[in-house]
Order: sequence, then C-alpha cells, then structure tokens
Amino acid sequence: MSEAVTRTVTTPPGLLASLDPLLREWLPRQRWFAGKGRPVTGFTLVEATELLPVSAKLGLYHLLVRAHQPLVPSPGAPGHPGDCYQLLIGVREALPPRLAPALIGHVPTGPLAGRTVYDALHDPRPAELLLEALRTQARIGRLRFERDPGQDIRSGLVPRVVTAEQSNSSVVYGDTFILKLLRRIVPGVNPDLELPLALAREGCPRVPAPTAWMVADIDPTADPVIPAGSAGSADLAQQPYVLGVLQPFVQGASDGWELALRELAKGEDFGAEARALGRATAEVHSALARALPTVTLGHMQLQLMVDGMLERLEAAVQAVPALRPYADGLRSAFTALGDLAAEGRTWTAQRVHGDLHLGQCLRSPAGEWWLIDFEGEPARPLPERRMPQPAVRDVAGMLRSFDYAARSADPPQPDWAETCRSAYCSGYAEASGRDPRTDPVLLRAYETDKAIYEVVYEARHRPDWLPVPLAAISRLSSSGHLT
Repeated sequence: MSEAVTRTVTTPPGLLASLDPLLREWLPRQRWFAGKGRPVTGFTLVEATELLPVSAKLGLYHLLVRAHQPLVPSPGAPGHPGDCYQLLIGVREALPPRLAPALIGHVPTGPLAGRTVYDALHDPRPAELLLEALRTQARIGRLRFERDPGQDIRSGLVPRVVTAEQSNSSVVYGDTFILKLLRRIVPGVNPDLELPLALAREGCPRVPAPTAWMVADIDPTADPVIPAGSAGSADLAQQPYVLGVLQPFVQGASDGWELALRELAKGEDFGAEARALGRATAEVHSALARALPTVTLGHMQLQLMVDGMLERLEAAVQAVPALRPYADGLRSAFTALGDLAAEGRTWTAQRVHGDLHLGQCLRSPAGEWWLIDFEGEPARPLPERRMPQPAVRDVAGMLRSFDYAARSADPPQPDWAETCRSAYCSGYAEASGRDPRTDPVLLRAYETDKAIYEVVYEARHRPDWLPVPLAAISRLSSSGHLT
C-alpha cells in the first residue's frame, strides 16, 4: 500500500446469507461471544469490506455483523438485535493444516460457494495487512486506519496471535507492537482508546500510549439497533465504531495475575509488588483527573448510585439463593453510604479504569507496573462505562483480585491477600496522598457491589469458584468492615 491509501469496495449480494448457517454454529463457540446460553436466530450485516479480493488465492473480508438472539432461551422466543461483532473472514480454496483450528466451515452456496472460510486473524498475511493499513493510514470503504503522526510503524514485523484473550483478540507484531481487536463493537467513543490517548497527552508513563487505531464510519441507519430518525441517531452518525488499538508491546512483561499466582505458589511475599501497583494505580488516577473533567457527587447522584447497588443485590439474591443469609448485612453496606449522602457528604468522581484487576496489569522486567485494557466492563453500556466514578471503584476491584488469587491457592491463603490489600492501599496513599481505607463506607460499598457481581457470575459460569466470592460476602456483610 502507498501512504494514505483510499479504496472503495463493493459487497457481493448474498454474502451474509451464504455465511449465516456457518456463523450460527461457529460464533457461539468463541470465547469472546457474549450471548452464550441463547441460540443465534439470525444476523444483520452492518458493514462488509473486502480487504483482499476473493478471486485471488487468499480472499479477505472485514465484517461487522449483528447477531440476533431470543431474549430468553426458549423455543419460538422472538429474536432481537443483539451484539455487533467484528469478524475477519479469510477465504481459501482449501485450508492449510496449520490453520485448521481457525476453520469456520465450507460454504455450499452464494458468492463464496465451494470455498473455505476461517478466522483470518490466525493467518499471518491478513494480520500483516492490518499493520500495513495502520502504517499507511489507509481508508478502505468505511474503514479508517489512523496513527499518531509522531510515531513510526516499521513494516515486515512478524505477527502472532495471543491465545489467552477472552473478550477480545490480540496480535503481537515482532516484539514491537500489540494490536487489540475489539470483538463486540458499539458506536461511540470507546474508553479503550479515549483514556490511553488522554493519559499519553499527560505524559503518564504507566499506560502504553496508542500508536495507531482503526475505526469504522458507519451510517446509523445501517444498524438495526439505531433506528433512523431516532433520538441521538445524528450524534451517533458522528461517532465512529472503534475497532482496534495498536500499542507498544512491553517485551518480557509479566501478567499481574500470573505473576501473583507464581509468587503465591512459591510462598513468596507479594507485598512489595502490591505496594508498587498501588502507587501505579494512583498515578494513573491523578493523570486522568488532570486530563479529563471531574465532578462532585451530591445527594441525588449518590442516592441513584446506591439505588443501583440495592437493585443489583435484590436481583442477585433472587438468582443465587446462597446469598439470602447475608442479604441484610449486604444491604447495610449500601444504606450506610446513602445515609452519609443524606447527611450532606459528597465525593469527587472522575474517569477511572472501570474493570481493574491483576489481569489488567503488566510488570516490566525492570519492575515497573503498567495498566492496560481501559475498555471497562464490556457487558455494561458504553455511556455507563464513560461516566465519572469515585476512584475507589478501581481500588475495590483490585482488592477483590488479591482475594481471588489467594483463594485459588491450595490451601487458600487469606493472610497473603490481607497483606497485599494493605500494601496496595499504602502504596496508593503514598502516590496520591489519600488512603482508600480512610473512607471505609464508600470502599465497603464498592467492594460489596463487586463481590455480589462475582457471586452471580460464578454461579452461572463457574460454580466450583462460588466459594471464593461467598467468603468475601460473609466478611463484607458484617457491619463495621474495614479493609
């Protein structure tokens, strides 16, 4: 490609119809598919872009498809426009053995009849094409590939897929860059690009600065979730769908979760690392508060927040009977916060990570901690993920993560968790001047809300793990809890 390539593309009629039966089988098996437990009843094509001509030996389509699923998993239940997914579909006459795990299926009819389709992210050539498009700031159909003009992208870097991803997919290029491709796509400003860009402008060294990113300029009338003429559709027309972010790859970095488990298994103290991670978290929070607006939460805003926590508790008690003995104590964690708000107490809210845990942190070989993955909780609506929140929400998430690590050991090591929790808060206080433990009512409310979420998740997906959050529920339901 030459610099700033612009290319128009056309979509063959019947493309999605020919892929439909294969995608219905393949998509629900992917780890990043969010609608597990409900059958896919159909698809709507939001956008299709031919990146390599299918007439060649290797064809390549970039698809945005919205999967329709019933509201409840019952026969004959009506479908509804569900989540929109980003797919990179490779097209070949036959699949080489090395790509067998990426197989989607063989197309019997339509414009791809007789061809084999597969998840092309596992194929080096399509992965190289994405990097080249970012390097040259290409525009292909409605896809835009943008990059920081102050950063160069070297061509010829060998790609490899990261296999440990869950809600998204990533490709590492050499030891230089990592491209995170979002799988579930929503219109609007995605915090996974917005916040690292803001932190880069502040010169925050704790977050890899985006080198390049890819977006799609989608007409909202093409998306069934945004009816033409609906309130807000004009605004959404101005907001591209963020598809992926390219960032520097921290060579030799250790995933915080894996590092904690290794140290725990060896019986090593993790307090110094937890303290350093607390300092890193506080540095990121301080930079975000400088870069983006902060707000004061008064009685009305706090009461709405408390009401939401109470609603989630009641729904969780109905869904998981094991919570019932603790319901009154858990409720008190939220009503105590509401009482303080009624007395006139206020809190500052700012942009935060939103889904902070050990797995969202990297430690470099030099011992520096980095925070990554600012997407927030993917299941939450985008406007909610972008709302200012008390910074203690992130702290609570990390405290729960230490607890998870300690209780995954055999036997569980609750004292290890307490040491880490204390060290983390001390490190946070060193860098910010504010110890989260000096605001115990707010911290308890957020940690309780997180533990309740964990109980529901584990009951649905990993029943063997249910004792982990239930142990925290027992502790948090006691009045006067202090971290």
